[in-house]
Amino acid sequence: MKHTKINPLRAMRIALACVFLIGISLLFLDAAVMRPYLGWMAKLQLWPSVLGLSLVTIALLLVLTLGIGRLYCSVICPLGILQDLMIRLGNMRWLKRIGRHFGPNRFMPAKEHKLLRFIVLILFIVLSAIPFTAVWAHFLEPYSLYGKAISAITSSHYTWAAYIAVAALMFIILTMALLRGRLWCNTICPVGTLLSIFSRRPIMALAIDTNKCNGCQKCAKNCKAECIDPVAHTIDMGRCVDCFDCIGNCSQSAISLQLTHKKTAKEVDQSRRTFLTTTAVIAATGAASAARRKGDGGLAVIEDKKIPDRATPLRPAGSVSLKHFTEHCTACQLCVSACPQHVLRPSMNAATFMQPEMAFELSYCPPTCHACADVCPAGAIHLNQPADKAAIQIGHAVWIKENCVVLRDGVSCGNCERHCPTGAIIMVETADAEHKVPAIDTEKCIGCGHCEYVCPSRPLSAIYVEGHETHRYI
Repeated sequence: MKHTKINPLRAMRIALACVFLIGISLLFLDAAVMRPYLGWMAKLQLWPSVLGLSLVTIALLLVLTLGIGRLYCSVICPLGILQDLMIRLGNMRWLKRIGRHFGPNRFMPAKEHKLLRFIVLILFIVLSAIPFTAVWAHFLEPYSLYGKAISAITSSHYTWAAYIAVAALMFIILTMALLRGRLWCNTICPVGTLLSIFSRRPIMALAIDTNKCNGCQKCAKNCKAECIDPVAHTIDMGRCVDCFDCIGNCSQSAISLQLTHKKTAKEVDQSRRTFLTTTAVIAATGAASAARRKGDGGLAVIEDKKIPDRATPLRPAGSVSLKHFTEHCTACQLCVSACPQHVLRPSMNAATFMQPEMAFELSYCPPTCHACADVCPAGAIHLNQPADKAAIQIGHAVWIKENCVVLRDGVSCGNCERHCPTGAIIMVETADAEHKVPAIDTEKCIGCGHCEYVCPSRPLSAIYVEGHETHRYI
């Protein structure tokens, strides 16, 4: 009887990958419910941690990479795991009749496109440091792109442009995975390139025992990273994603995880240290630079509200400023999913494409809610204390006289005054109105949008919130 060889490293990798893929997918689909249980998974993503200067997470991931290689790409990165599923699909034997690009034993050793990789990485870092190009650069960031793809399933705020952009890029990546394995990760992905620098000589690396190897090349033909040279008996750990498939595929047990030679590790120690310092400086520089609610107070015919044309878009409390938010936000859509009031939705403006912005035609932003700040992994939305939100002014209310039902319809209202949580609105008498009209104290208003939401005027509210470029404490 033939016994199947057990590969515990591969089994453990697959189990952890399933946990992360399912967990992160659930988090994006309903972050408001899943945040207390699965929010930590978003905090482990590398590039958002760099933008948010989460030093503990960065150190943890670098130690993991220096210790064993790019395990991050196979276990923690959701887009990498999704590619593995496509690769698994392409390995099915019945697909081999379609062509040589399908079925088992379909990969071949390939040279690393080192120049292209580093050009993309440098371009990505530079564009990420510029406020109005960062949003486009982050389409290459794997966690952010996966978030956009998952959110597209449930979002009602995507335009055709957004759907096409996300679908086209996902189609390219998954097709590349189906035909060439982890080619995207080892050619274009900036996170993969960044990690590859620290994984070239890890403490524990896969190695081929030449005394046991019989030259069958099965390991190379099934290597999704195309990083095994069966002739030279070498494995390029800079491209290896630690899937451990090769260990199980080798019938001679010639491949194993071993300690690397001390001298080799010393040879690259100085270059690692230099690159780490350079990367830290660049990253720090870049970082520095469902059911609709239709309440109307019973004063007007219920119809959908239109979003007012704001001169300055609204960003959540904790965003600091439009510049800070644009530089740090990767548009992963996690805060959009987490918002229990459905106030956040992806922007369709070219300069801030798919970064979240606020609108109050469906609800408002309670001063006590801080769900978006809790889930943001990149530091784009951050509150030192949850109570700080009630004192942060993100904008101020503006009254549009001609839209107000008090003057337009000659009725008494006062919805905006009754619902203002800071007492910034009071009703006052005027000579040209039979009933009182609102007066706004902009020094007290925090821009929560409650007044805009409850205003009975349709299709545009008579009172709306104008955003501030820089938020301030009041």
